[in-house]
Amino acid sequence: MCCCFLQLLERELENDSSSEIILDILKQTCLHPLCCKHPPSVRYRRLFLSQLIKTHEASESEPLDELYDALGEVLGVEEGTECYKSYLLPCGEAVSLSESTAVISEGTTGLVTWEAALYLAEWALENTHVFTDRTVLELGSGVGLTGIAVCESCYPSSYVFIDCHLSVLHRLRDNIQLNGLDNQNSPRVCVSVEHLEWEEVTEKQLREIGATTVIAADVVYDPDIIGCLVKVLSKVLRCSANGSPPDVYISSTIRNPDTYNSFKHQLVFKWTRHLVSWVTVKFFVTTDVKRAL
Repeated sequence: MCCCFLQLLERELENDSSSEIILDILKQTCLHPLCCKHPPSVRYRRLFLSQLIKTHEASESEPLDELYDALGEVLGVEEGTECYKSYLLPCGEAVSLSESTAVISEGTTGLVTWEAALYLAEWALENTHVFTDRTVLELGSGVGLTGIAVCESCYPSSYVFIDCHLSVLHRLRDNIQLNGLDNQNSPRVCVSVEHLEWEEVTEKQLREIGATTVIAADVVYDPDIIGCLVKVLSKVLRCSANGSPPDVYISSTIRNPDTYNSFKHQLVFKWTRHLVSWVTVKFFVTTDVKRAL
C-alpha cells in the first residue's frame, strides 16, 4: 500500500492490462480476512481504494464492480476513534494492533505506533540472536508493536513491557491478548506488563526483572525526560544478570537534533560505546497515507 508498490503495479499493467491483477490485489488487501477482521482506518482504506481505482482506470481495463463496491462500502462508514494496523511477519504470523486514529488521544501520544518502533521491530527480525532465550525489558512499550513482533519471531524466554500511562497500558494489554500472547495462550514466552515511572523505578525492581536485553523506541523526544532516561539506563546496567550487564538498544527518530545530541552527550558521559545501525524496511512499512499516496 505504499507509493513504490503502486509504481510497480503501474509497470506491471503496462505489460498486462488484465483486471485480474487489480482484483487479486483487492482480495489480498481490503477484502483479505485479516483486513475484514481488523480493519485499518476508514480514511486509509478510502485513499488506498481511490488510488487503486485511479491506477486501474489509467490502464484502460474493463471496469471492476468489486472495486467500486468496496469503495462505496467504505464511504458509507463513519471514521471512528480507533483502528487497526496489521503487519505480516516472515514466520507467517501477523501482528495486529488496535490504535487511536488521532496522534494525541487521552492526553498521550502513546496510543499510536511511531516510526522508530517500526525500525526497531525490523532490526529485531534481522538480529534475532539478540533476543532468543533472553529476558527482554522494553522501556516505553506504547501499543506494543516491537514487543509483540519480538515475542512472535525472536523467541525470548520472557518479555517485560513497561509504560507509565494508564490508557496506554490498557491498550497494550488488549493488543497482547489480541495477538494471543497472554501467558495462557503462549506458554513459549512469559509476558508481563508493568506500570513503572522512570523516576520511581528502583534497582530492586530491575533486579527482579533480570533483563539481559533492554530496548526502547522513540523515547528521545523531550529534553526534559532525557536525564530520567539516562538514570534508568544507569540503574539497568548496574542490575546485571549473571554478572554481565544487559545489552541496550534504543531506536530514535531525530526530530530535534539538539535533543538527540543532548542524549548522546549524556550517554558518552556515562558510557563510551555508541552504535548506529541501519535497516532495510521489508515488513514494517509505514501506513502514513501522506507517505503512502
